[in-house]
Amino acid sequence: MLALLLARQRVSVTLLEQHKDFDREFRGDTIHPSTLELLDQIGLAEPLHRLSHSKIYGPTLRVANSNFSPVDFRRLKTRFPYILLVPQARFLDFLSAEASKYPDFRLVMGANVEGLIEEQGQICGVRYLSKDGMHEVRASLTVGADGRFSKVRHLCGFEPISTSAPMDILWFRLPHIPGDLPEAENRILGGFGAGRVLVVFDRGEYWQVGFVFPKGHYQEVRAAGIEAFRRSIVQIEPSLSEHVKTITDWHQCSLLSVESSRCPRWYKPGLTLIGDAAHVMSPIGGVGINYAIQDAVEATNLLAGPLKAGILQVSDLARLQHKREWPIKIIQRAQSAMQNRIVANVLQSRTASFNIPWGVRAFFAVPVIRDIPARVLAFGVTRVRLKEPGAAAATV
Repeated sequence: MLALLLARQRVSVTLLEQHKDFDREFRGDTIHPSTLELLDQIGLAEPLHRLSHSKIYGPTLRVANSNFSPVDFRRLKTRFPYILLVPQARFLDFLSAEASKYPDFRLVMGANVEGLIEEQGQICGVRYLSKDGMHEVRASLTVGADGRFSKVRHLCGFEPISTSAPMDILWFRLPHIPGDLPEAENRILGGFGAGRVLVVFDRGEYWQVGFVFPKGHYQEVRAAGIEAFRRSIVQIEPSLSEHVKTITDWHQCSLLSVESSRCPRWYKPGLTLIGDAAHVMSPIGGVGINYAIQDAVEATNLLAGPLKAGILQVSDLARLQHKREWPIKIIQRAQSAMQNRIVANVLQSRTASFNIPWGVRAFFAVPVIRDIPARVLAFGVTRVRLKEPGAAAATV
């Protein structure tokens, strides 16, 4: 996204991608209204909606044999009152194809960054290994946007401060079958039971399921066996009794060790980090992609001018961190509060049912009040916009 936005402003960008293609298994497929509004600014919302997708208007929680819908995005003042679910591989293909329309954009696939080029205390680019050997690319700014296990972050010596969440997640797929969970259409369906939480996303061709359990208990879950695992799923969501028969091996599941972290400093002369490389987000709310994209928007707002003029200073990078750090801190604290006060209580429960406290139900029963968390989920702590004339807004 940052490469696309900079190339649109005639900043020369080389994007290095470690893998040979984007056709990999991603779990973060949620595109929130904040990102959809940004894409609308630059005329890409309509083309994105032409891709295969589904829409989420709000989560539905299955609790004590009843449904609870805490937020409804349709009450928000936006042209996009929903979360768009698009497979991330297709979204990345979409962005790179759009960026390739600009002469100042270059994409190198299969490029493994091996080292930073540093001269007189200034980062001047990177060395990378590809199938035809070692190369280097020099630049006035190097951006590490390579995720929670960032190689660039490691190379520049930044150490994130981590906070361990009280949970881990097993992700797996279940097939669609006739009579499938009709009440879950266009929604996130969550269920609670016996110290476990189940999160179900409709991915169109299949159900993406997250099985949430207390942190550090993965070996305990595995030791109980596949049959016990299937029973735990059905105990929370009986409608999945036929679906779970397709789970026959632990290799069908992917373990996510949940954590949240933030680097005290994201930049040094000639280099900055954005997204998970700078701040790993908890999966609570599914906001990680959208906060990373907001980083990219603010980076464009603050750095495109100095980059084009050749006058980029380390103070510009400091301003970027200063502007993005406080929204990140706020949302991470909110995620931590939800994990420690709600999710942790559910995971510590050994009963098969869990009731939403009456105070929580009363809070979300007031329309004006319930819109507050919906706005934060949809747009973040602040509503970030691209500060440049965009293409005409598209109609979706």
